[in-house]
Amino acid sequence: MYEIIIKKYGTDILNSENFKSTREYMQHGNMSVWEHCINVAMMSLLIRDKLGIECNTSDLVRGALLHDYFLYDWHKTIVKHKLHGFFHPAKALRNAKKEYQLTKRQEDIIRKHMWPLTVVPPACREAWIVTMADKYCSLMETFHIRKGKNKRGVKTAQI
Repeated sequence: MYEIIIKKYGTDILNSENFKSTREYMQHGNMSVWEHCINVAMMSLLIRDKLGIECNTSDLVRGALLHDYFLYDWHKTIVKHKLHGFFHPAKALRNAKKEYQLTKRQEDIIRKHMWPLTVVPPACREAWIVTMADKYCSLMETFHIRKGKNKRGVKTAQI
């Protein structure tokens, strides 16, 4: 069900070459940035539904898909591993603005999803939801509770 909603609002993002390139960048454990962003979009929709939060579904999905649109492998670049959490939201927002016309809510989601590291808290419901979903998914992925690839190296996320 959530896959249909994600495709409805995020087809242009999912089909973009830059978004597809995130399959090559590791995020947490053996989870790619691509898989992580899709997981966060799905978890955001689940949180919205379980808590009965009224929000803009398009902004929620699009912001979740683009929240980590920094377009580099933070494990291998000059960017210091310890500082990535502080600086990647601004980089993701700059990259997303180059390719997409973002709403204020989508910008808030991308810019503030790392709160409290970003200091200024989210200003809209959608950003709070994505922030919670991102924290949950990151925890599951880091502790390998949610696997990114099976033993043959085949990605498990399907969209």
